[in-house]
Amino acid sequence: MSFKIGILGAGIGGLTAAIALQRAGHEVVVYEQSKQFLRVGADINLTPNAVRALDGLGIAEAVRRTAARPTHRISRTWDSGEETSRLAMGDTAEQKYGAPQLTIHRADLLAALAEVFPLEQVRFAKRAEKISEEGDGIHLHFTDGSTDRVDVLIGGDGIHSAVRTAMFGVESPRFTGVVAFRAVVPASRVAGVPNLQAFTKWWGPNPESQIVTFPLNRGEDIFIFATTAQESWHLESWTTPGNVQELRDSYAGFHPDATALLDACDEVLKTALYERDPLPAWARGNMALLGDACHPMMPFMAQGAGMAIEDAVVLARCLAKVTTLEQVAGSLHTYEQLRMERASKIQIGSRGNNWLREGGNADWVYGYDAWTTPLDAQPESAAVPA
Repeated sequence: MSFKIGILGAGIGGLTAAIALQRAGHEVVVYEQSKQFLRVGADINLTPNAVRALDGLGIAEAVRRTAARPTHRISRTWDSGEETSRLAMGDTAEQKYGAPQLTIHRADLLAALAEVFPLEQVRFAKRAEKISEEGDGIHLHFTDGSTDRVDVLIGGDGIHSAVRTAMFGVESPRFTGVVAFRAVVPASRVAGVPNLQAFTKWWGPNPESQIVTFPLNRGEDIFIFATTAQESWHLESWTTPGNVQELRDSYAGFHPDATALLDACDEVLKTALYERDPLPAWARGNMALLGDACHPMMPFMAQGAGMAIEDAVVLARCLAKVTTLEQVAGSLHTYEQLRMERASKIQIGSRGNNWLREGGNADWVYGYDAWTTPLDAQPESAAVPA
């Protein structure tokens, strides 16, 4: 049976869900508060679990068009430069996990998703101000005065989710005490730095301090993502133009291989990092959440986008089995049970920021397959592997 499914938010998780649900035979409409798709946002590390899920949507070629393919995942100590772990990626990861690691600009990933989801099914400039579930469905009221009704509503609308608020009430995310700097430099400018084509994480003197670098644009550019502690954040926006000298000063004691990258930066963005605790529920009635709407996480395991993509695929698979509207709530509860423990485990592990520092098992993260995980499986153990 086909239902009208609304998705609030045309981000990575929302569009992934839209494609997968449409392929399952449902009528899907996506509501996006922006006026159009914009080339904004950060660069994204897609580990094999995320790439394999995206490949199942039939967009493998489009995703790889501009992406880089890191050769390794390397951990180095901030001051000595000692290499504490090295995990082969590239062809090795593809052979082991069925997909490589890819690093890509968020806008390029959204463009690849938008290529296969009909643009006429995206309603732009739609900011929800009221959502209510009534006897005849879920009613959405938008700030432009328009309304709509859907049978099922999915909240892929991020950490400030209006769907989350409609389901569980108003709650504000908290500032983590950590800020992030983001910059991109041409690879040619830092050619003397080793391992430019690898994903390299420089572990700092405390859990809040790190520098991560990886290739972009088929290796022509290098993306720099650096975090450090900051007591408070008073600016209205979470992201603001940063000061390059502040960036360099914050990591002055790091190894010359790391500081050489910072010295090459001409401009930088500075972002405050916010989070929430894991939710006790992701679904209520015929509404459910995915991605940052239910499990916003610190970036230290590089799994924020990956978890949203996995959520979307498993959610679509659960709803594909539904034959009557009365079965929707139960199907959404199954989705919640299948996904909550894994996402919460990664959410908590990301906060702890110790994963793969000295090596360890990556299989439990990278080896997950959202397309084949049994829909009647019991949730996995809550323990977080090292």
